[in-house]
Formats: sequence, structure tokens, C-alpha cells
Amino acid sequence: MNTAISVRLPDELVKRLEGIAKESERSRSFIIQKALESWVEEVSDLQIAYDRLHDADDPVISDKEMRDSLGI
Repeated sequence: MNTAISVRLPDELVKRLEGIAKESERSRSFIIQKALESWVEEVSDLQIAYDRLHDADDPVISDKEMRDSLGI
């Protein structure tokens, strides 16, 4: 199921979006959806990294220990 939403974008961004949509022969909605999917994934990955960085129970190992554990 899809849900329609409304957003306000600066004119310059809309021009760039329209250019990308035309060049790729995709709709503006498609381009926006893919951009949001990518951004949400990046934010999720960043949150995981941030949480691990501040997790006192998650051990920090040296690069040598990492290479040794990977066999490289």
C-alpha cells in the first residue's frame, strides 16, 4: 500500500529533481522515494554505529587483532 504525502521544496531543488527525473525517464515520486530509502538506510546505519561506539560492553580491538581474526 502507498500513502500520498505532501512536501514543500525549494524551487531550485525541484528544478534539479525534474532534471534527474527527465534524464532517467523516471517520475519525480520514484526519485524522491529512492532518495528517502537511501537516506533512511544511512541514518539507520549511523545510529547502529553510534550505539556501538557508546556501548561499554562492545570491546574495542586493534587493527592487528582485527586482521588476525580475519586471517589477513
